[in-house]
Amino acid sequence: MKINAALVTKVLTKFIREESHKAGFKRVIFGLSGGLDSTVCAYLAAQALGPEQVIALILPYKDFDPEGVAEAEKVAAILKIKWQKIDISPQIDAYFSVFPTDNVILKGNKMARERMSILYDFSAREKALILGTSNKTELLIGYGTIHGDMACGINPMGDLYKTQIRELGRFLNIPEEILNRKPTAGLWPGQTDEEEIGISYEELDQILYRLVDLRQNPEEVIKAGFNQAKVRRIIEMIKKSEFKRKMPPIAKISSRTIGHDFLYPYDWDK
Repeated sequence: MKINAALVTKVLTKFIREESHKAGFKRVIFGLSGGLDSTVCAYLAAQALGPEQVIALILPYKDFDPEGVAEAEKVAAILKIKWQKIDISPQIDAYFSVFPTDNVILKGNKMARERMSILYDFSAREKALILGTSNKTELLIGYGTIHGDMACGINPMGDLYKTQIRELGRFLNIPEEILNRKPTAGLWPGQTDEEEIGISYEELDQILYRLVDLRQNPEEVIKAGFNQAKVRRIIEMIKKSEFKRKMPPIAKISSRTIGHDFLYPYDWDK
């Protein structure tokens, strides 16, 4: 799973530059949380387009993750990119005051969608394309909010596993404290991704890599020394989250249905 970080950087910066320009944008925008994925994305974007063309929004809820906010502000200062901090607490609290719940997942999903709603509003205001920061690990197991953090214009991060993004982060010289910080979605104070998922990213990535990239069947992965219950659970997570990775199915009526037959690339000759 080791990557050629220099080559990956070259590929991803070119991807950001070319795909944003193809879509008619000179600038990009994304949510900066102070975590590994969004920080690596920020470094790539600044390198691809220049810091003056990069906008980051820091979107905290109350004081759930003060360390993340501080790290995000530090990264923005290091890169000299444009940034703004917007507290999402008023609109989140207003909604749940009318529709209360003790379910932290429901609350987390609402926060993720509110953050993305703000990003799309600022995308239109600033004429900047939204960069996705979801990694391959999260996308495969469905650890993300559809129309929330999984939404974007383009995603330069989505074909890198979490552990590969950490390797890329080291190459890019992102702050050491971010490299070593426990990943968190900031769903509640003290929440960490690995505790919620129930498996470390290192082990999760190794299992996913064998199942997806090496196309090994479950028995082969288990024989390689991985826990049977974990392997079966991960396969189930991949299956149950497939709808998040696909365009909504369209019932076929005409001879050329979008998603079935109309598959031309958007940069085809006009």
